[in-house]
Amino acid sequence: MTDQIKKPVHLLFVIGIAGALLSSSVLAAATLLLAITGLVISYQKSLCQAGWDKPKELRLLHFAFWFFVLVSVYSWAVEGFSYEGGKTLGTHARFILFWPLIIALSYARLGANTVFAGAGLLAVSIFALLGSALIASQGSVASLLSNRFGGGINPINFGNIALLGSFLTLTGGLFFFRSNRRPLALIFILIGIGAAAIAMLSQTRSNLVALPLFLLLLMPLLSRNLRIVSMIAIPVLLVSAIVTNDRVSGQIEGFMQNDTLDSGITIRMEVWGQALRMFADNPWTGVGLGGYSREIEAAVASGESSAVLIDCCTGHAHNDLLNIAATSGIPGILSWAFLIFIPLTIFARHIFSTHTATAHLAVSGSMISVGYLLFGLTEATFNRTLFLTFYLLSVAGVAAALFNELSTSYVRQRTKTVSATIITKNEENHIADCLKSARLVADEIIVLDSGSTDRTVEIAKQYADIVEVTDWPGFGVQKQRALEKATGDWVLSLDADERITPELAREINHRLADPDADAYKLPWAVTIYGARLDFGRSGRAPLRLFRREGVCFSDALVHERILIPEGRKTRTLRGRLTHYTHRDFGHSLEKSAKYAWLGSLEKHRKGKKTRTMIYPTLRGLMTFVQVYFIRFGFLDGAVGYLTAVTYAQVTFNKYAGLWTLSPKRENHSLAKERQ
Repeated sequence: MTDQIKKPVHLLFVIGIAGALLSSSVLAAATLLLAITGLVISYQKSLCQAGWDKPKELRLLHFAFWFFVLVSVYSWAVEGFSYEGGKTLGTHARFILFWPLIIALSYARLGANTVFAGAGLLAVSIFALLGSALIASQGSVASLLSNRFGGGINPINFGNIALLGSFLTLTGGLFFFRSNRRPLALIFILIGIGAAAIAMLSQTRSNLVALPLFLLLLMPLLSRNLRIVSMIAIPVLLVSAIVTNDRVSGQIEGFMQNDTLDSGITIRMEVWGQALRMFADNPWTGVGLGGYSREIEAAVASGESSAVLIDCCTGHAHNDLLNIAATSGIPGILSWAFLIFIPLTIFARHIFSTHTATAHLAVSGSMISVGYLLFGLTEATFNRTLFLTFYLLSVAGVAAALFNELSTSYVRQRTKTVSATIITKNEENHIADCLKSARLVADEIIVLDSGSTDRTVEIAKQYADIVEVTDWPGFGVQKQRALEKATGDWVLSLDADERITPELAREINHRLADPDADAYKLPWAVTIYGARLDFGRSGRAPLRLFRREGVCFSDALVHERILIPEGRKTRTLRGRLTHYTHRDFGHSLEKSAKYAWLGSLEKHRKGKKTRTMIYPTLRGLMTFVQVYFIRFGFLDGAVGYLTAVTYAQVTFNKYAGLWTLSPKRENHSLAKERQ
């Protein structure tokens, strides 16, 4: 089934990206067909059956796209469901196709080759559009260059997407070069440079802002010597682009001579001022998706604004941020920020990856987000169908390809010995699975038990190399005892309710072939009530894997810390450490109470105190806000809400317990006992 779907999906993606400038209908049709394919795959649960481990980063991207649509629906409702607002909502609603696209592209195992093939053919289409224009002008280059070149569409749309496509093609050329496909690399680099030159014929101002940043994003993919050359070349290329851009150079010259701005800039500044006024008057709701047009028309009718705004600026404010602020207020600003910066953050963290395909896809994804951020300075890109659909398909394609490539990039075998250490007490339901998963990465397994009354020790002896029964001195001291028995170069410190997933095991073994850090954090995937949590408390990544020499545990009774010598480097892995934090809600209550009281005793031991119950209350509320909102716990649904409330209760109980341990209340309790 996968092979039957793979080729059509890859072909549709390439057609959509490559045909974007030839016809927006080609882009829209390819996107729709891919989304329908994704819905079918989702309905049949084919991807889950194939063992797909859904990356939480893709869920976060899905939220960014959906949140933008939800805010648009909110803005449309606030203004009373106007016809004009409905048309804008129809454009924005395309973003709901993001997840079906991800499903289709992930199931088809879209990779770097297909992504860059689409970009390369997009660059070829730019040449085709120039050739068609030359034929139409009967070969007169002077006639062609006398106007802004737009390839038959709006010059802004053409110029921005052509420049972005040319740099995606250049990134593909560098990818093929590093993959030892030199002839193909040369072709891609040449057509990428040519497409960038053609894009500049549009004389779009935002291209001049984007050009140096696109060049800077390419630098991590270059050798050290080429980076030095690039630092000199970037200013030269930028100056050349400005000088050869008659529109911009003329505007600069006019400003220098007459101290006046170009009429286009003057108009934009006027409409930006109107957008800011709308936002200031309605900061929480905006004027609605269709309200912007009505406000501009009213401003012109009253004489507050120039009549020229009716001809150029009634549709949008020619700036993404200001347009969304005017129409949707603060929620709109937040939705725009998520839409740009969530993808940018996810892509940018992989730019310096040592895996060739991953690094080049990360640069490509970063270029798309940065490009739209800069293109949006002078254009409302998310109000234009071509811009919006291209962003939707390109981000979905690069994201799916990035995580597909990442999942197959862990191929090396570790060269370092690893000791796994686990402390236990009454963990017979967990210990076997924990030790089996630890064996995927460990040469030696050490279990210290503190007096289990069930079969924990008996089971542990079947899988571990060292099993000892001790007293219970607290978490920190017990884990230090286990560490002192380890003999491996590296130590993996696990709790009995944690599991190393197969993908995390491959990543650990890959990293320890040639470690790029002295310690690694392993992101949690808390699993409770039949659900895996990707956010909230699962947003944490505890330190679990480290070079043994010089490391020790703190002596805390609970929430012990691994003390790494100063100067050592720590990194965070991608793979998930599955954490079965409790068996059922009753166990959750029992465990939460235990940890809260131990936390109270630990803080009291360190001399901490709280004088009123206000502080425990505020800390509990802050914990809820952090877990449920700041760490996106709401994306985990009802279980995410329950988890946030539970952790807030633990925090409250911990500081309430500390309040009861103050000397005044302790003395009062002793006096009561004596009576």
